[in-house]
Amino acid sequence: METIQHVDLKETKNRLKKEQRRLAIRGFLKNRLAVTGGVITTIIVLLILLAPLIVSQDPYSMVVTDKLQGPSSEHWFGTDNFGRDLFSRVIYGLQNSMMVGFVVALITAIIGTIIGLYASYYRVLDGILMRICDSLMAFPAILLAIAIMAALGPTTMNVIIAVSIVYTPFVARTVRSSALVIREQTYIEAMEAQGTNSSRIIWKHMAINTLSPLIVQATFIFAEAIIVEAALSFLGVGVPAPEPTLGNILFDGKIFIYNAWWLVVFPGVFMVLSVLGINLLGDGLRDVLSAKRK
Repeated sequence: METIQHVDLKETKNRLKKEQRRLAIRGFLKNRLAVTGGVITTIIVLLILLAPLIVSQDPYSMVVTDKLQGPSSEHWFGTDNFGRDLFSRVIYGLQNSMMVGFVVALITAIIGTIIGLYASYYRVLDGILMRICDSLMAFPAILLAIAIMAALGPTTMNVIIAVSIVYTPFVARTVRSSALVIREQTYIEAMEAQGTNSSRIIWKHMAINTLSPLIVQATFIFAEAIIVEAALSFLGVGVPAPEPTLGNILFDGKIFIYNAWWLVVFPGVFMVLSVLGINLLGDGLRDVLSAKRK
């Protein structure tokens, strides 16, 4: 009899999980802005993945006689001041910018989760770790990133490190605030009373319940990291030339803005679309996940 009840309970839980997933997907599809963001992001990801098939010209190849040519059938986005094909540079620049944003979001999610969870569980660590986070958050993001890049030097890896340092405190704060609520739940106190290992409590029971806000926060950091990377490259302290990113393409084109509009318009449009798509997708995920938690 107990076995039958156990099987029925398991089947009921599985049905509830399936129903929750179905409702979450339906809620996401009803959110037009979220769907728009998902479509834009999907198109950009496909452009990045299919770059070797789409791009026919070398983004590093310089033909000085073709410099500053406008958009044409041969050069869809025109050429830059070194005669390089702008379309290929924008696509590969988008690839590099998105890579930086994704890696930063991943690193900040991992480190921020560790900091936030342990700070919420151990009061002593909370005072130390959160004061460090507060100190880092007191500086404007771009200024702190510039200061770190000035110390480390302009390379792609250093850009990732600098932007990750800037945004990790935001993730840590978000995870900590969610984990503190879970920390006070009765079942956590019961497990502590039974002598359950603290690592098991933190990672099996607390971490899983912070995933929703973590995913949303990581999505927004993805978009913000693209902007900060572009700003650093635009200021000349980001990814060094000739490696293309949307930021240093804009940096190269700013002095020709009146004579060669395409040097700033096309990379600017792709930057706006990528950031807009990710932000809209993040808004949609936030609405769906918050509704699911209710």
